[in-house]
Amino acid sequence: MLNGKSILITGGTGSFGQKFVAAILQTYPKVKRVVIYSRDELKQFEMQHHTPYGNHPALEFVIGDIRDAQRLTRACLGIDYLIHAAALKHVPIAELNPMECIKTNVFGSENVINAALDTGVKKVIALSTDKAAAPINLYGATKLCADKLFIAANNMRAANPVSFAVVRYGNVMGASGSVIPFFIEKRQSGVLPITDPAMTRFNITPEAGVNAVLFALENALGGEIFVPRIPSFRIIDLAEAIAPSCEHRIVGVRPGEKLHEEMIIESDALHTLETADYFVIAPHSLIEEYEQTLARYRTHYQAQPVAKNFAYSSEKNTQWLDVPTLRRLIQQHVSPNFEPL
Repeated sequence: MLNGKSILITGGTGSFGQKFVAAILQTYPKVKRVVIYSRDELKQFEMQHHTPYGNHPALEFVIGDIRDAQRLTRACLGIDYLIHAAALKHVPIAELNPMECIKTNVFGSENVINAALDTGVKKVIALSTDKAAAPINLYGATKLCADKLFIAANNMRAANPVSFAVVRYGNVMGASGSVIPFFIEKRQSGVLPITDPAMTRFNITPEAGVNAVLFALENALGGEIFVPRIPSFRIIDLAEAIAPSCEHRIVGVRPGEKLHEEMIIESDALHTLETADYFVIAPHSLIEEYEQTLARYRTHYQAQPVAKNFAYSSEKNTQWLDVPTLRRLIQQHVSPNFEPL
């Protein structure tokens, strides 16, 4: 799929970007160009000099911000596929700096769409988040808006063959700023702050996140939101897996934080399809009847409609990670030398 092709990743020095680049270079040895577009020169330097693939001849590093439309358009010249991973992602920071979050997550997404439309990019896959489903914080609201922009972009392309789709998933195991590295650091104090003992979260490994994007890149017709089927965990089980000897101090749910995560809300059930590994939220088409759209996507994915009252949330999941499994996954994906304290 990517051999002989050029691909650009916005925010390519982040947790996802680094895993995605490593996977591409290993799986597609004849990829033409892999362009890392990000604004952090230190992370680019570290990625170039401190990773096994940093000197790969296909790898290119471009300093730039998605807020800079001209720079982004220049970087997209000659690009076949674009993966949009750049975003401001921390909920409390977004609440304190709302316009900065909007400028990056909303206006930056508009720049990505326009750059793709203007430069001959064939397919764009944007990364979303569970927080975009029924958002209660600014970060989630900006990502919902970005999702809508990418879906609507398929109605703006006219004769342009480019297509736009979205991949939505929950917590990436071990990502910077996420709960697992936070708990591992905090256990040294002997106390783990627990927001609420009933809290649940989705969990996806970095490899599964990469595979979801590659699946979308290969299969998307345009306008879909892909949601991988992933397991959940209870926050109290995660605390037990990481630090069984630590005191649990209940601190309450933070502003803008949900008790349980949602990735598909009941309102989306009418146009959601399911396969063995993914849910696919089909778009509302402006050029054909709703049933025609759903039938076209259903045939393409060999999928079945979900129940009319279906919702996909972390507390109602059918897949759960227990304490031993959480420990094993932490060793595999976060810290090979991890041992519970």
